Amino acid sequence: MTQQQKWDPQRYARNAGFVATLGMPVVELLAPQPGERILDLGCGDGVLTQKLAEMGCDVVGVDASADQIEAARERDLDAHVVDCHNLEFDKEFDAVFSNAALHWMKRPAEVIAGVRRALKPQGRFVGEFGGAGNIHQVQVALSAALTRREIDMETLWPWYFPTPEEYQAELQAAGFGVQSIELIPRPTPLPGALTDWLETFAESFLPPIPTEEHANFFQEIQDAAQASLCDEQGQWTVDYVRLRFAAIQESA
Repeated sequence: MTQQQKWDPQRYARNAGFVATLGMPVVELLAPQPGERILDLGCGDGVLTQKLAEMGCDVVGVDASADQIEAARERDLDAHVVDCHNLEFDKEFDAVFSNAALHWMKRPAEVIAGVRRALKPQGRFVGEFGGAGNIHQVQVALSAALTRREIDMETLWPWYFPTPEEYQAELQAAGFGVQSIELIPRPTPLPGALTDWLETFAESFLPPIPTEEHANFFQEIQDAAQASLCDEQGQWTVDYVRLRFAAIQESA
């Protein structure tokens, strides 16, 4: 996770509860079997980790946010604060699972190398995260608001949104055989306003902006995006594009 982004479990559950709900197709792609040992990479507050445990799996959750890990432990889960760029597991998991987390990890080669080390021979790596084109309309409005303040968006950019070709190359370079990989446009209705979404996910852009201007900054982005992302009934829908993949560790 980026240094500036903070994860409040209650705020996350309120504004981003859809993340776990919409992650169930990735669980189905994983096809977890009872008794399998699974690593949930970027487990957040543990909603999907708990579902895997309820399916009979032996699950370990890791995340960079201490607050989210505390929330996961309140679900009685085996969860640990870990920088997912520096995994230290060695050949102990049948599968590594990740939902809506890999786009926060900007050094994919390090993450994938750690995943490969963590897996048993022929272990599976299955996940979904933001891909190329994700939140494009939000990016346009965000860039304009930063440009008006003479702030370079690239210096604050917290995300990694690759194409399928880019991520497949990363997986193959680390010794994975890619079974499936695709971009999935998934316009996602929000439970509230876009400003709520920004408060939850876009804190990385706030450090150069005076604290007293934060609310106006997010409101300015919402106003700019309203025509493209909000319907006449006031329903906000963000233009998510997900990259979903399944890979298997090939023999060395």
